[in-house]
Amino acid sequence: MATGSVESVAVVAVPFPAQGHLNQLMHLSLLLASRGLDVHYAAPPSHVRQARSRLHGWDPDALRSIQFHDLDVSAYESPPPDPAAPPFPNHLMPMFETFSVAARPPLAALLEQLSASYRRVVVVYDRLTSFAAAEAARLSNAEAFGLQCVAMSYNVGWLDPEHRLVREHDLQFHPVDACMSREFLEYIGRVEQDEQSAGSPGMVMNTSRALEGEFIDAIAAYPMFKELKLFAVGPLNPLLEATARTPGKTRHECMDWLDAQPPASVLYVSFGTTSSLLGDQVAELAAALKGSKQRFIWVLRDADRADIFADSGESRHAELLSRFTAETEGVGLVITGWAPQLEILAHGATAAFMSHCGWNSTMESLSHGKPILAWPMHSDQPWDAELVCKYLKAGVLVRPWEKHGEVVPAEAIQEVIEEAMLSEKGMAIRRRAKQLGEAVRASVADGGSSRKGLDDFVGYITR
Repeated sequence: MATGSVESVAVVAVPFPAQGHLNQLMHLSLLLASRGLDVHYAAPPSHVRQARSRLHGWDPDALRSIQFHDLDVSAYESPPPDPAAPPFPNHLMPMFETFSVAARPPLAALLEQLSASYRRVVVVYDRLTSFAAAEAARLSNAEAFGLQCVAMSYNVGWLDPEHRLVREHDLQFHPVDACMSREFLEYIGRVEQDEQSAGSPGMVMNTSRALEGEFIDAIAAYPMFKELKLFAVGPLNPLLEATARTPGKTRHECMDWLDAQPPASVLYVSFGTTSSLLGDQVAELAAALKGSKQRFIWVLRDADRADIFADSGESRHAELLSRFTAETEGVGLVITGWAPQLEILAHGATAAFMSHCGWNSTMESLSHGKPILAWPMHSDQPWDAELVCKYLKAGVLVRPWEKHGEVVPAEAIQEVIEEAMLSEKGMAIRRRAKQLGEAVRASVADGGSSRKGLDDFVGYITR
């Protein structure tokens, strides 16, 4: 691979301060650092700490290959999530608003400092932090690439809900104002203005042609993307083997429990870091898991606060939990803290994943060949559920998005669990997910499309 000098280029990763976004840029930073690049990861102090403490799938020593920078921002509200509110995590908006204004000056200072010492500074910014691209545009030796943290197919739906690929596969793109809050859509509007004014040369995408090749080609044909360099490098998450043990890390107790279960017998249940279930919904899900008699690992925790280290207080599900844990002893495990999701999905005992369908979780599940029981909550998740269930045919819908305001009864959830875990249709979906997992693995191996995407990106920025 003919490149310029790797040492003369600094990469600055600027994530959006929410877990799924911090995580993707952390993975990309580690991949780029492993290629010999000087990588700098810049975020508010508590979010740098969050990204580091929740890193999974890598040897913790790998973090030494990245230089971390605290973008000091002013104080912001960090209220607890309100499970009774509409599903979008609006409790994070004060932090998003503060970050987008206050992080600019310290980032500008960092870029200026690096610009004086390196031939080129390459900013890789989450597309929700496009102020970073605007700051890079001020420097003569800097350029900025957006990281697409959601599916590329989502862009197709956003630009044209009647696009041929959407119609042909009977996909439905739900209006964005039905899936996000008004405040967040206003935030996105400001972000898009920043990005357009910065004139970025290209985009890095956390996806694989094995999953979204047709959609990547469709996007590349749009006038607004035609001039851009598009690099599909996903999945950014590490691909672990079924017996994987992350070196240097204390193994989570759930992994020993998984070791004792039969192959492909456990349902993993988790709804990500931005969703909280109503108490009534938790009770119905508990009844469904118990009634299905299937083995399970259930991560039962509320959405993150803006500052995850400020959290305190007992789980609001404590009473239900003590009873439920006793009733399902030996069959299931409930985790109320942070769970090692990648290791769980890679494990041979795990059969399927009941998920909110965030793009991180979707990529992690499919790249480990595990089908998805789709239960979308907000934002791009309803689209990801459509893509997984109808286009990739590697999932089954638990609850259609249109019913997000209702409590799903235990019988309906149990029916989907039994379909996924016991029926012939469920077996077909599992086989399909396994094939997709193999195709994704091939795409990051030598000669694969995602490996080439990463090689091409490194080659371009070190030219």
